[in-house]
Amino acid sequence: MSKVFLLATNTTTDPYPVYPLGMAVVARALTDAGHEVRQFDFLVSGRDTAGLESAIKQFAPDCVGLSLRNIDNVDSFSGESGWYLTQARELTQLCREASGAPVIIGGPAFSIMPEEILDYLGADFGIVGEGEKAFPELLARLTRGEQPERIIRSSGPGLTGSDMAQPLLVRELVDFYVGGSGMVNLQTKRGCPFKCVYCTYPCIEGRVLRLREPEAVVEDLARMNAEFAIDHVFFTDSVFNDPGGHYLEVAEALIKSGLNIKWSAFFKPMPITAGELALLKRSGLYAVELGTDASCDATLAGLDKSFSFAEALAFNQACVAQEIPVAHFVMFAGPGETMDTVREGLANLERLEQCVVFAFSGIRILPGTRLLNIARAEGVIADDTPLLKPAYYFSPHVDVQAMHEAMLTSFAGRRERIFPPSEGQARMEVMQRFGYRGLMWDKLISFRKDKPRRVKT
Repeated sequence: MSKVFLLATNTTTDPYPVYPLGMAVVARALTDAGHEVRQFDFLVSGRDTAGLESAIKQFAPDCVGLSLRNIDNVDSFSGESGWYLTQARELTQLCREASGAPVIIGGPAFSIMPEEILDYLGADFGIVGEGEKAFPELLARLTRGEQPERIIRSSGPGLTGSDMAQPLLVRELVDFYVGGSGMVNLQTKRGCPFKCVYCTYPCIEGRVLRLREPEAVVEDLARMNAEFAIDHVFFTDSVFNDPGGHYLEVAEALIKSGLNIKWSAFFKPMPITAGELALLKRSGLYAVELGTDASCDATLAGLDKSFSFAEALAFNQACVAQEIPVAHFVMFAGPGETMDTVREGLANLERLEQCVVFAFSGIRILPGTRLLNIARAEGVIADDTPLLKPAYYFSPHVDVQAMHEAMLTSFAGRRERIFPPSEGQARMEVMQRFGYRGLMWDKLISFRKDKPRRVKT
C-alpha cells in the first residue's frame, strides 16, 4: 500500500473559511483501500510553506495529491488578486522538491480546465471528476509499474448511494473551521439537472442527480456531532431542494434522528408550500441561500433559468412568513441585459422584503458552458481567448459604468443590499471581530413588521 500526502490548497476565506470536503472524502476512500493518508490544509497551517515542506519530508509519501477548490473568486472587480493558480503552481513545485514523488491534481477547479491547469501547474497526473474510485485505481496502476495517461477521467455513470465515501474529518481542521465559520459542510447528493448557461456543475458532477440515502446523511451528521460536537452544517449540493423531493426525505430523517443540527443550503426559487418550509425549519434549517441569479424575467430567460421573478418573490415571501432568513445572489450584465432591464431588475429587488441581496457585475466565462458560445457569437470575446485567467461576460447592450452607478444608488444606505462583493466581505470581517460566526449575513435581517430603515453603514 502507498503513503499519500493530501494537500488542500485553498486559502480564501471569502465570505468565510470552508472545510475541504473533497480532500476529506478522498482521504476516506484511500484509507478504506488500505493506504496511509496524511491530510494537510495550507490555510490551517497559516500558509506556512516551511511547515508544509517539513511535513512532506517527515511523512515521506509515495505520492502527493493536491485539491483545487476554485480557479478564481469569479468577482470581476478582483483582478489578479482573485486568481488562485499562481499559488497552486508554487505549492506544486514545493511538493515536488520536498518529496520527488508524483504530484496528482484533483478537485472541482481542475475538472473545469484539466489540460490547461495540469500544464500550468506542472504536475504529473490529474483526476477529472470524482476521486474516490479514480485515485485508488491510479495508485494501483503506479504500484504495478504502469505509465498511466496524464489525465484520468472517472469512468461510468458516476458514484451513487453508499459508493460515495464518507468524509474523513481531522480534529485540527475541524477546530480551525468551526472556530472560523462555526460550521462544516456535507453533501446529500451530486449532479445538477438544470441548464443554466454559465454553470460548470454539469461538467463537474454530471446532469443526473445521484442521491445519498437520507439515513447515510444523518449517520454522517451524528458522527460529526458525537466526535467533534459539530452542530452547524452547510449542505453543498448544487441545489438542495431537488424536484423529486429527496431534500424533504433528508429533513424527515433529521427530525426522526433527534439530532439538534442547524443547517443551511443552496436553494432554487421553485414553488414550496408552507408545510414543506415548516418541515425544513423543524429539521434545523435556519437560513437559505437562494440562486435567484437575475432580477427580471428577460435576464432570467437569458440565463435559461426555469423560473420567473414572481416565483423568486413568492419563495422569499414564504420564507419571511416562517421567519427564515434568505440571501439572494444576483448577477447583472448577463445575456439579454439592457439598461431597461437593469432598472426593472433593481425595482424588482426593492420588492424583496426582509432579505439580503448580494449583487455581482458580469459573469465568469468558463469552458463547457453555453455562455462561452454566447460570448463568442456576440463578439464579447474572441474565439481564441484563453480562459485560464478570468474573462467575463458583459452584455454588449449595457453601459457598465452607468449600470454600476444605478446599482450603488439603489443599494445606498441598505446594509442588507451588498455591492460590490468586496463590500460584503468587509462587513463580514467586522462581524467576525465582534464574535459572529457562521453565514453571518443572516444577522443583517430583522423580522420586524415594519420595513427596514435605510441606514448608512
